Amino acid sequence: MHVAVLGGNGKTGRAVGAALARAGATAHPLGRAASGDLPAALAGADAVHVIAPNLHPDEPAYVATVLDAAVAAGVDRVVHHSVASPYAPAMPHHLRKAVAEDLVRRSGLRWTILQPCAYVQNFVPALRSGGDLEVPYAVDTPFGLVDLHDVAEATAAVLTTDGHAGATYELGGPALVSVADVAAAAADVLGRPVAARRTDPEAWRGEGLDAREQEWLRAMFAYYDRHGLPTGPLPLAALLGREGRAPTSLRAALARDLAGTS
Repeated sequence: MHVAVLGGNGKTGRAVGAALARAGATAHPLGRAASGDLPAALAGADAVHVIAPNLHPDEPAYVATVLDAAVAAGVDRVVHHSVASPYAPAMPHHLRKAVAEDLVRRSGLRWTILQPCAYVQNFVPALRSGGDLEVPYAVDTPFGLVDLHDVAEATAAVLTTDGHAGATYELGGPALVSVADVAAAAADVLGRPVAARRTDPEAWRGEGLDAREQEWLRAMFAYYDRHGLPTGPLPLAALLGREGRAPTSLRAALARDLAGTS
């Protein structure tokens, strides 16, 4: 099986490509910008997996371009990497993913939509650097933090096995956890104290981001501050169970990714 992976050079795309290889499929990573003759780039693919660029200014237009190219190339199978809670009005970039989801559902293709929660791996760089966890939102609100490798394995299962057309899967980790829980698990793994602190969101600068991206992320932080991002564990457990795996716990994911960190 040959799968074109839009966004295949990012961290999610690379993980999906590796999982596809383990499943016996071939991944063809395409840059997130997908410039040039996209139908020609998709020609010969059995399926396309779409990961839009993070904080894309017009994700619906990006996804529409990919869908049109898939139709032109004769690829009738598409899996869209969306996000947990895409319909939250308070988060503009989530809402754009909801609009993109609607385009996928009305594309006429055999589609599946994946809605993963935030990754455990988002906290790993700070922990590897020996620091604490500082976030501009409450450290005790619930998240369905999920292991990136689990998301990749589930994606590969959806792409390479039958029964997923027309399905929308929310992908959350095996338990609801908070940033404070991440710090406690990391302290256990690392054998050193790790604190979790809420910083002033007004002091957050978002270095390297433009004004629009900063505004969207501040809106997301405000939502997290009030509600977190809880997601259910059962769809991921079911997808991995077909592959003989159980979802990875927070502690196990940190132990694997922080191995060798002093």
